[in-house]
Amino acid sequence: MKKLLLLFILAANFMLGQMPDISNAWLNNSKPYVGTIGSKGQELKLKINTAEQNKKNDQEYFVSGYSLVDTNYAKFEGKITISKYKDSKKQGTVFGEYELAEENKGKHSGLFKGRFVYNFKWNRKTEKIEGEYIELIGNWKSYDGTLEFKTNLKNQ
Repeated sequence: MKKLLLLFILAANFMLGQMPDISNAWLNNSKPYVGTIGSKGQELKLKINTAEQNKKNDQEYFVSGYSLVDTNYAKFEGKITISKYKDSKKQGTVFGEYELAEENKGKHSGLFKGRFVYNFKWNRKTEKIEGEYIELIGNWKSYDGTLEFKTNLKNQ
């Protein structure tokens, strides 16, 4: 009976375990994510200014910032959702999806949507994350549906 109770307690702790708040990771040390948009590889910059963990769903983060392609500057708001986490003693990998909606300012504003991979190394001595690598792979589609481009962004 004691073993069964112990097993039940461990299972409950595992199921109710809180995802650590990794909001700072999305901020990318105040640097923009840099990449490409479209088949011609036009430069795209995406800067996340705010990131906050959802208090009701710790796997979800609310973010806001801006995107820049040539002279097209647009503010956006959206969410990043974690779907899977792999951990080893020295390295972790987080997988998920993102959806970022730009403010509607005409033909060149729309929705970024796709998947991300976040790799990092854990320094046991300093108890800090090192060697962060974030890649966002997806699409951008204009609100009027006339434009759609593949996107690929990486942190610096």
